[in-house]
Amino acid sequence: MRSTQQFSITLPNDMADAVRAKVSTGEYATESEVIRDGLRALLARDRAVEDWLRQDVAATYDALQADPSRTVGLEAVKARLAAAHRKASAKA
Repeated sequence: MRSTQQFSITLPNDMADAVRAKVSTGEYATESEVIRDGLRALLARDRAVEDWLRQDVAATYDALQADPSRTVGLEAVKARLAAAHRKASAKA
């Protein structure tokens, strides 16, 4: 059984040019290698986001559920943002 599958893909011209440029400069040997590397990067990013959601976001959510007094109300957030905006606008 083969460990690879062949695909036919369609890319916008700018992306196709970028793939060809990677091969023509010798950075990659084939267009397939460029696409595989891009897909590996996409999968790594997806894993990083999933890890962040599971570890940091879920832990923060659980902590806030356990102690709701740690939350910041909407009006307090608006006030902080407005103060930061005023400060940034005064510098400009």
